Amino acid sequence: MPRNSTTPFLDASRVHPITLPDGQIYPNTVWLKTVIDHPNIHVGDFTYYNDFDPVQDYAARIAPYLHPGAPEHLHIGRYGQFAHGTRFITSSANHPLEWFTTYPFAVFDPEQMPYFAEEFGRGQDMRIGHDVWIGHNAMILPGVTIGNGVIVGAGAVVARDIPDWSLVAGNPGRVIRRRFADDICDALDALAWWDLPPEEVRDLVPLLASRDEPALRDALAAW
Repeated sequence: MPRNSTTPFLDASRVHPITLPDGQIYPNTVWLKTVIDHPNIHVGDFTYYNDFDPVQDYAARIAPYLHPGAPEHLHIGRYGQFAHGTRFITSSANHPLEWFTTYPFAVFDPEQMPYFAEEFGRGQDMRIGHDVWIGHNAMILPGVTIGNGVIVGAGAVVARDIPDWSLVAGNPGRVIRRRFADDICDALDALAWWDLPPEEVRDLVPLLASRDEPALRDALAAW
C-alpha cells in the first residue's frame, strides 16, 4: 500500500477496534490501553483482548489479584492478541510457601500484619512482550516474562519465563519449539516492527503476513 494512502489503518483511540461488514461495531474486542486506567498495569498500543462475557472492569478481568499500589506491575507490549479467559496471576495472589501455614491471617485481622508485612511487600513484575498471542483460557503465573512473538496455547499454564518466538502449550506450559529458525528470529528482533509508527507498519503488512524469508532478509538489509 502506498505511503500516501488516506485509508485509515489502526486507530489507537478506539475502544472497540473491529467493525463488522454490516457496519456494526463488534463489542467483544477492545484495545486494552483504552479501557484500563490502573497504576500498576502498563499496556502498549494495539494490544487487544476479546471476551464473550460482559466486562465492567478490564483490569480486574485480566489481572484479578493486582490492586492499585501493589508491589508488582504488569507490563504488556504492543500488538498483543489476548483471547477470552486470558488471566495474569500476579504476585499479590501468592501465599507464603515456606512457613508452617499458607493462610493469610493479616488479610482478615490487621493486627497480624507485622508477621506478614515483609511477605506482602514482595512483588515480581510480569512482562509480556510485543506481538504475543495468548490463547483461550491461558493463565500466566506470577513473575513470568514472556518474550516477543510468543504463542501461548489455549488452556496453558505458564509458570516460567518464555524466550522470544516460542510456541508454548500444556500444564505446566512448556516450550514446544521455536516458531522460526534462529536467524529468522534474529532478523525479526532486529526489524522490531512493533516500534515503528503505524503508517510504516502498514507498509510492512505484505511482508509480515507472509513466510517470505528472503524478503525479510532484504527488508532488514535495506533498513
